[in-house]
Amino acid sequence: MSTTSPIEIVGGGLAGLSLGLGLQRQGVAATVFEAGDYPRHRVCGEFITGLDERTMERLGLRDLLSDTLRHREVAWFLDDQRARIQQLPVPALGLSRHVLDARLARAFVGAGGTLRVGTRVTERTDQPGRVFATGRKLGRSPWLGLKFHCRRLSLDRDLELHLGDHAYVGLSRIEGDRVNVCGLFRRRPLSIRGPQLLLAYLTAAGFRSLGQRIEAAEIDRESFCAVAALNFDRRVESGRRVQLGDACAMIPPFTGNGMAMAFQSAERALDPLLAFARGKSSWTETRQAIEAALQARFRVRLAAADALHPFLLRPRRQRLLTALSRVRLIPFGPLYSALH
Repeated sequence: MSTTSPIEIVGGGLAGLSLGLGLQRQGVAATVFEAGDYPRHRVCGEFITGLDERTMERLGLRDLLSDTLRHREVAWFLDDQRARIQQLPVPALGLSRHVLDARLARAFVGAGGTLRVGTRVTERTDQPGRVFATGRKLGRSPWLGLKFHCRRLSLDRDLELHLGDHAYVGLSRIEGDRVNVCGLFRRRPLSIRGPQLLLAYLTAAGFRSLGQRIEAAEIDRESFCAVAALNFDRRVESGRRVQLGDACAMIPPFTGNGMAMAFQSAERALDPLLAFARGKSSWTETRQAIEAALQARFRVRLAAADALHPFLLRPRRQRLLTALSRVRLIPFGPLYSALH
């Protein structure tokens, strides 16, 4: 390991930790700087679709995901009524971020990596050997993400997706007989805090039956979290530094899978970073190679998500989407491939 240059990774989420794990497995020393700690709850759908075997193998994820729940069917709801049952071409993996992030952190440290929690890196300029996996880009946005876990909440299928008034909510089974409830909402002037805020947004967006089901369940108050200023990308971010995960491009939830994209962005960056660490390429060449690889991997996916997203948020378009789905005029197979 002494013959290679070390890599610094700013941000210890899915992209940062999995990249660090992949580098350590290849004999390159990696240090991850994380402002928070583990375990932690994150606003996230907490199911992974479209994660390919190559990515899992190269990053050392297979054992970490071996006991995840396998989800095969999605129930779509419009106006609180079930509109369609969708069969997933490949099972989605169900696991909370509370568990997954902690597993990744332990695996990274176990592989010899250096993890510095509670450490915020304020210097954001490009430096040779430094990668940024710092999560979503901040900015003005009308969208708000909310999530908590429930117990004793039965689902129609493995996954439920509810479309409402400028909102959608996903319910997915995770470990411990729990259900993750996660939604994207247009912000409203509500002064409520904590888990009741999500329940209030459900009512405001027209999810009355869903709200009643959830209120009758057992809500894990400690799992509640929120995230504002959500901006979604049409293309991979171009810049003068290496950016992975949501820092590279944030895809709208439920149109594609941001969790899989985080891992895939790390896998795409792995070979160029290995070449740099071993003295086979300059940092400029490495940065350009990673950006090209990310563009090639995600260009179609981001464009497809950008086109589909408005149909999940606006009531008239939701009804059109549902009607086309019922008469089987939506090519779900090709659409799934484009988005994953």
